[in-house]
Amino acid sequence: MAAMSPSLLFVFSLLLLLIKSYANSTETSFLECFLNTTRSDSRIAIAEIIYAPNTTSYNTIFLSSIQNIRFLLSGNTTKPSFVVLPVEAAHVQAAVVCGRRHGLRLRVRSGGHDYEGLSYVSAGGPFVILDISQLRSISFPDDGNMAWVGAGAIVGEVYYNVGLKNATAGFPAGICTTIGVGGHFSGGGIGSLQRKYGSSADNIVDALIVNADGEILDKKSMGEDLFWAIRGGGAASFGVVLYYKIKLVYVPPQVTVFTISRTLKQNATKLLEKWQYVAPELVNDLWIRTIVLAINEASGDRTIQVLFQGMFLGGRDDLLPLVHKSFPELDLKAEDCSEMRWVESTLYIAFSDIKNLTMLLDRRPQYNSSFKAKSDFVRNPISEEGWEEIWKFMTEAKDEPLTVIMEPWGGRISEITDTAIAFPHRKGNLYNIQYFMRWSETEEAVTEKHLNWMRTMYEFMAPYVSSNPRAAYVNYKDIDLGSSTEEGKTSYTEASAWGSKYFLNNYKRLAKVKAEVDPEGYFWNEQGIPPFSS
Repeated sequence: MAAMSPSLLFVFSLLLLLIKSYANSTETSFLECFLNTTRSDSRIAIAEIIYAPNTTSYNTIFLSSIQNIRFLLSGNTTKPSFVVLPVEAAHVQAAVVCGRRHGLRLRVRSGGHDYEGLSYVSAGGPFVILDISQLRSISFPDDGNMAWVGAGAIVGEVYYNVGLKNATAGFPAGICTTIGVGGHFSGGGIGSLQRKYGSSADNIVDALIVNADGEILDKKSMGEDLFWAIRGGGAASFGVVLYYKIKLVYVPPQVTVFTISRTLKQNATKLLEKWQYVAPELVNDLWIRTIVLAINEASGDRTIQVLFQGMFLGGRDDLLPLVHKSFPELDLKAEDCSEMRWVESTLYIAFSDIKNLTMLLDRRPQYNSSFKAKSDFVRNPISEEGWEEIWKFMTEAKDEPLTVIMEPWGGRISEITDTAIAFPHRKGNLYNIQYFMRWSETEEAVTEKHLNWMRTMYEFMAPYVSSNPRAAYVNYKDIDLGSSTEEGKTSYTEASAWGSKYFLNNYKRLAKVKAEVDPEGYFWNEQGIPPFSS
């Protein structure tokens, strides 16, 4: 190990003195280990890598990407002992090795979207946030048909760089452009290209991951089982992904997008009932999702508005006859359609300004509010009468800001077998549902009111959605499905409460992979995958 420069020695000593003034022995031991392990690199100021609560930049870094503030207002969660902001792989390795050696667990954060805040707070003991947002480089090796993407990148950065590289290249991933790649890709990754090309995880061809021993492994060295697990099973239970190698997909020079809005008086219920049959059976080039809004009218009455938002891999002249034949009830007109580049369509679908592509590079949280989400999968169409019952339930609660988003299955995402990768939601699903509610009030009573209503809504929907098990999408994390607060002690049976819903029949294999690669369960969180035990 190289000798420490005088300036770094001073920083080392000062930081250690500050930490010792408040920290317990575990935290002090972790810090000493981390500093000793990383101090040979004199080019990087240690104060720019590790942040402690009594340092000036701690709150700025801690809050920099948090999307859901309700966990900051809760007395049931704790903040991290440190935030580590690695700028190279060696810093990640040091955090893993020192954390495991001295009993401080890690929470990995890339974009901060974690729906239940598990990447930035904990209901367990002391922990460290490993914020990998600086590991976000994107490069295009070989002929440009592949890309290496840092797990700290956001989806918007992927879209921007891919679109800049090649006007006829794209990548299937999520709608919200500030989602972090690290969690999104490893949990599946669904969006407007899923019917044509499958999920994000279906298009990952290699990865670099730091395991529980602090080793950097690629696809070959990590082995088939671990590579299978981190494509759809979430990476947080298995290690820290540094980079993904992704396979880019072909998109035409121009795509066509549209948004049609209908109210109940404009036959929205009949349209939605028909959409369930049509959307999963359309040509794979066409994706039409629906967004249901409960809105208050000027009269004070509450009604339902349904948006039909579509993206077609082709021109307007090809789209119109296709929709007129398959879904004439939608009454799609030429003036409803806009042709644009695929990269611009990613902003359109996210309801952003398509003329300002640099918005795709903006990592800042879009809101400073609280939210709650749940998810379902639908395998049998809901009848028109069923939708009317659902509208009645939604409109009776006039102050619950619920949005229901439904994305069509069918096409490539349904053709891939449910065991090809860990992402299991395949053939037989017509569409998935995300129930999403956002509020700005900070009172605990208001938050509990919203949460309780959302749980009631979820129970109300039970007869209409999948069952035995009732499936859920891991990227729409829902702590109500079950959780463990006994740190490192989660049993296979206990975790099946959420594992069987997120991963269906793949849950057992994921737990067996966990037993192989992290038998001590160092990578733990309240809704993680435990090592398999009969």
